[in-house]
Amino acid sequence: MFDLCVIGQGHIGLPTAVVFASAGLNVLGVDINPQLIDELNDGASPIIEPGLQDSLRSVITQGNYKAALAPEHSDAYIVSVPTPIDSDNQPVLDYLTAAATSLAPLLQKGSLVILESTVPPGTTAGIFATTLAAKSSIDPSDYLIAHCPERVLPGQILSELVHNDRVIGGLTEEASQSAFQLYSSVVKGEIVLTDATTAELVKLSENIYRDVNIGLANELAEAAESLGIDVWEATKIANLHPRVNIHQPGPGVGGYCIPIASVFLVAGIDVYTPTISGARQINSRQPQRSVNRILKALKGSNNPVVAVMGVAYKGNVGDARATPADDIISYLKAAGVTVKVHDPLSVNSNHKLVSADSALEGADAVMFITDHRQFSEIDPAATSKLMRGNIVFDGRNILPHRAWADAGFNVLRLGDGTNKPTS
Repeated sequence: MFDLCVIGQGHIGLPTAVVFASAGLNVLGVDINPQLIDELNDGASPIIEPGLQDSLRSVITQGNYKAALAPEHSDAYIVSVPTPIDSDNQPVLDYLTAAATSLAPLLQKGSLVILESTVPPGTTAGIFATTLAAKSSIDPSDYLIAHCPERVLPGQILSELVHNDRVIGGLTEEASQSAFQLYSSVVKGEIVLTDATTAELVKLSENIYRDVNIGLANELAEAAESLGIDVWEATKIANLHPRVNIHQPGPGVGGYCIPIASVFLVAGIDVYTPTISGARQINSRQPQRSVNRILKALKGSNNPVVAVMGVAYKGNVGDARATPADDIISYLKAAGVTVKVHDPLSVNSNHKLVSADSALEGADAVMFITDHRQFSEIDPAATSKLMRGNIVFDGRNILPHRAWADAGFNVLRLGDGTNKPTS
């Protein structure tokens, strides 16, 4: 019998299992992918995350972690499975119900079941608890259910699983206290107790806050371009105010959590949400706006070629889930543009990746979509010798624009209507 069974060994489930195993718990990691299970038992992490590979091998050597295709009897179960949205912007909870169905027959009196996946409010007390009750052979009052959403940043997951504050929402007070005892074995941050639906809303609120703030920044960027001024300068000055914190604009908002948060909230309520929905619409149109600027600059070019630099959804990580680069590349291709793609870190891209020099060679324009540190260090003079054209679009404000202009480039910067290179 295991102390803990973690169902779902993806970007959150695997690090979660490893962190608990590192604290001395006997952990079973479960996933439906046979190849993944074999890799994990061999000590190979498919997820590129600082420290994860070494930690996985360590807990396997210690005998504290094993991967399997099906759950086994455990004191506690954590469900950390994907909860995507479909083409109609509706939540897909099939993985969640499948996980609940697989573990329900194993439940015993006092078993603790924790849902970590991001879900619409009411899911833990609703379809999750209902599925467990329908598939379990014991009374629902005999086991405990809680929601404890993950709150981590790619590139810092192992550290933040330990040091970040956590919120726990139990369906009962006993469930909250039981989950508190489990997470206290690894979490050094504050653990706040509430009810399950509030915990679900907390996670969505955190992501929606960023989505709305980025939507504001993107709308201000569009206004600045129209006014012929620089939104980056305006925002920097505005943020000097002690009660102002405007986020940065960009060519789109990606990642697994932020784009779906507003969808999950709206799907669970019958409330008019113009601010939340409006921000999502603004951020969703950013890839097309970015492409439009390039197409305008390329007008008259025959068989144009564009180098897209960066497919990861954020800088200095390799995660390309729900990246705005996907839409940018699709829009460029739909406009008849030949696209070459480079990313020094991405491991799960939907696109064929080439080296930086191969992407830039013969290109009429280059678009910097992701703010990887390596991109700010690219030599513009050397780049000008590779490229056929001289258009550069900086969607993240990461380049030394004066140096690029001095190298003969027409520098386009998202949110900058001045057409003047900065230092």
